[in-house]
Order: sequence, then C-alpha cells, then structure tokens
Amino acid sequence: MSTVKILDDADLSPAAAAVFADIRATRKTEFVGNFWRGLAHDPVLLKRTWESVKEVMTPGALDALTKELIYVAVSMANGCEYCIRSHTAAARAKGMSQAQLLELVAVVGMASETNRLATGLLIPVDEAFLESRPEPAGDRTDRGPA
Repeated sequence: MSTVKILDDADLSPAAAAVFADIRATRKTEFVGNFWRGLAHDPVLLKRTWESVKEVMTPGALDALTKELIYVAVSMANGCEYCIRSHTAAARAKGMSQAQLLELVAVVGMASETNRLATGLLIPVDEAFLESRPEPAGDRTDRGPA
C-alpha cells in the first residue's frame, strides 16, 4: 500500500499539472504512471525528477533501448518492483525481446553473485585493472593539442 495518495488529474496543483502535460507531450501518450502521481504531492520534487529523467533517458552515446535495459538491471539490483515493471514495459516498447530480458536477468544475477563473492572475500583489485589507458589518437581530434 502506498504511503501517499495516488493523485488523479483533478487533484493536481497547477504546477504538477504542467509537469504532467510535459510528460504526456514528451512521451506522446495520455498515460501518466503512479510513480509521477505519487510525486505530484510535491510539485518541486516532481518537476526536478521529471527533468532529470527526461535528460538522462534521452538517447545520446547510448541508444534508448540500452538505457532502458540498464534501468531494468539497476532496478532489479535495487529490488524496485515499480521500476522493474515500468522500465521492462518501456524496453519492450523500444524492441526488447523476451530472450534479451532473460539474458539481462541472467547477467544481473551473475553480477550480483560475483559482486558478493568479491566483496565478502575482500579480493584486492588487480593492478592491470587500475591502469589508466591513453585514449586512441583518433578520439582527440576535436579537443585541440595534446
């Protein structure tokens, strides 16, 4: 059970309604999920969170599906059912297959297990993993002289 009322559109403050309008326009849907409806009690928090999500989840060096897969993986690791379900739905809408989801779950499970083993045994990090590697020369062309 939620610790806050999940607000209907009629219950929104003008500031929260403006954020909902942006969510709908950006996502090209009338659906606004319960996460946003719970945050709408605090329009400042709602706006700040929406602006951050919008900025981070916009495709950049990583495409939209990859970002959703990462979001699902982190949500699994953190045990957030809401985020697992909402971002799995978003990943499916962006083309994720059932095979990709099952492989993602396997990777998250394996990473969780090996992380716990390394942490529990206090395994020191290999020197080779601590080395700084220079960038390939081709990656510096837009930054001026070395």
